[in-house]
Order: sequence, then structure tokens, then C-alpha cells
Amino acid sequence: MADKKIKKEGAEKKEKSSKKETAPEKEIRIKARLREEYKNDIVPSLMKKFGYKSVMQVPKLDKIVVNMGVGAAVADPKILEEAVKELETITGQKPSVRKAKKAISNFKLREGLKIGAMVTLRKERMYEFLDRLVNIALPRVRDFRGLSDKSFDGRGNYTLGVKEQIIFPEINVEKITKVMGMDVTFVTTAKSDAEAFDLLSAFGVPFAKKEIKTA
Repeated sequence: MADKKIKKEGAEKKEKSSKKETAPEKEIRIKARLREEYKNDIVPSLMKKFGYKSVMQVPKLDKIVVNMGVGAAVADPKILEEAVKELETITGQKPSVRKAKKAISNFKLREGLKIGAMVTLRKERMYEFLDRLVNIALPRVRDFRGLSDKSFDGRGNYTLGVKEQIIFPEINVEKITKVMGMDVTFVTTAKSDAEAFDLLSAFGVPFAKKEIKTA
């Protein structure tokens, strides 16, 4: 009888523990939330504002490119190694190393020298990074008053500059040897900056202005 009782209690505990949300399940839920928000809220809103006749016309976020230029790597290659590790920590994806396309003697830069790291995020990783950037990282910027709307490229893409990697909580400030910045580019399928502005705003990107006027 005692053995049966012990087995029963063990089974009950196992069942309860299996119902708890694991870290991967939580991450999947967050990603699903962003996708659902786009489908259920953002798409109808943009269709109404811009008069799209089909859901296929509604712009979407295609990818996010995070680029970290490391000019100091010319003198100290170890700095690039640190940049690659930190970028992987921030994005959750292994970066590709960028090399100089041409030599610049004034900067002692040789063609082919490794001077930066880049990550291209799509689908789930893209949404997860966007969520952390908007809700956690940017609010940690000192005296943050919103992003400028002047960094659109005229084709529906937007780039923002991050001055310090330490705004991301994944980075341990005590372990960094050099403060480094990065460029974050949102690549969308929008045909105009006004459409891209509304798309990114709907995702929570904190622009200082409320809207961009159409040309």
C-alpha cells in the first residue's frame, strides 16, 4: 500500500510539473503573440488607413539586420572577437564577419581585413529581437525621447543607431572591455516611408513624431 501511495504522489507531482510553462514554450508564446498581433490588429488597421483592397498589399516586416562596425579591430583583432560574441548574445544568432572591401591607407586599413560583424534576423528570431529592442533595450537609453523619423531610405526601410551595446540586459557591463554601437535596419515590404512608419509604429517602435505625411 505504501509503495502504491508513493507512486501515486510521484505521478501527481510529475503531472503538475508538466503543466508548468517552460522557457522555450514561453518564448514561442511571445513570438506567436507578435504574429497574431500583426494578423489581427495591424493588418486591418493598415488596410483601413491606406485603402488596400487585398491583405497581400499590406506591408510586412521582412527582416531585421543588425550590423556592428569595429574599426578598432584594425589595431586589436581581439576587439572583433568580443563584438562577435556580444552580437550573438544579443541576437541569439551567430554573426557573419564582415571584411573591408578596399584598402584605406590613412586608416591603415587593408583590403580583406575583418572589421565588423552582422546578423540577419527573420521570422521567429526577428519578432523576438524586436520585442526586446522596443520594450526593454530602448527604454534603457538615457534621456530617451523617441526615435527620429529622418532615417527612412525612401523605400520603406528604416535604420536606427544604437550607441551602446549595454542597453541590452543580456550584456554583462562588468565583463565588457569596450563600449560599442551598432546599426539596426528594419527591412519592410512597404512601398513608401509613410506606410513603413505606420507599420513599425504599430509594432511599438517609439518614434518621436506621430506620423509621416505622404508625399
